[in-house]
Amino acid sequence: MVRRAREAGLAAIALTDHDTTAGVGEAVRAGSDLGVRVVCGCEFSVKAPWGELHLLGYFLDPDHAGLQEFLAGTRAARRRRAAEMVTRLRQLGVGIELGQVESAANGGALGRPHVARVLVERGVSADIGEAFDRYLGRGRPGYVEKPLPTLHQVTELVHAVGGLAVAAHLGTHGSEGQIRVFKQQGLDGLEVRHPSHPPALEARLTRMAERLDLAISGGSDWHGDIELGEAHAALGGLDVPLEWLEQLEQRANSRKP
Repeated sequence: MVRRAREAGLAAIALTDHDTTAGVGEAVRAGSDLGVRVVCGCEFSVKAPWGELHLLGYFLDPDHAGLQEFLAGTRAARRRRAAEMVTRLRQLGVGIELGQVESAANGGALGRPHVARVLVERGVSADIGEAFDRYLGRGRPGYVEKPLPTLHQVTELVHAVGGLAVAAHLGTHGSEGQIRVFKQQGLDGLEVRHPSHPPALEARLTRMAERLDLAISGGSDWHGDIELGEAHAALGGLDVPLEWLEQLEQRANSRKP
């Protein structure tokens, strides 16, 4: 991934896998050799009034014991959820195995996209979108609710590790009043630039961040997939100013004693 970032002309990337920092050390070393800065991050899922909010933690210490204990617990919960999804699908006559889902995750934290990939590979669904529409989306027969921590629980953890907590790809969710509440609960910033955000939405979120004194960030949300869809861009597919990273870092450093 770091080599691809270098080929794409990127000066810096953040590695923010869901519920794991595995790979960060290797990426940092590769980045040092190739001249690409790698920010240690992680993507968390937290409760929100509309269901689920993804929260990006930046500038994390991957060796922090409390962080790793928390992430181990969330990954275990993900595995239990994946197992229940497989059970429900098998009851529908869809012959997949948990081991196939784990292979699709390739060591990462298990999630619905990995179940969807197996459904596509097995010919059950034509593509990832159809797998969600028919089986895995909320209200579909294979959907299993995810146990989620509160935003405040995760921002406390992120701050204890020396990082910043940024709300990812909000889309149209969250009024200014709701984001103000999130800030009171520890939110540090908004991801304003994202493949799913049209220019008008990016501008609205940027103005909101300015009014609330929140940091801004952006990213491709690239998952390594060849089929990107509307929610992901290719690595290097979005122009994210380096000064945004510098401002985020300044904010993180201002918290340190």
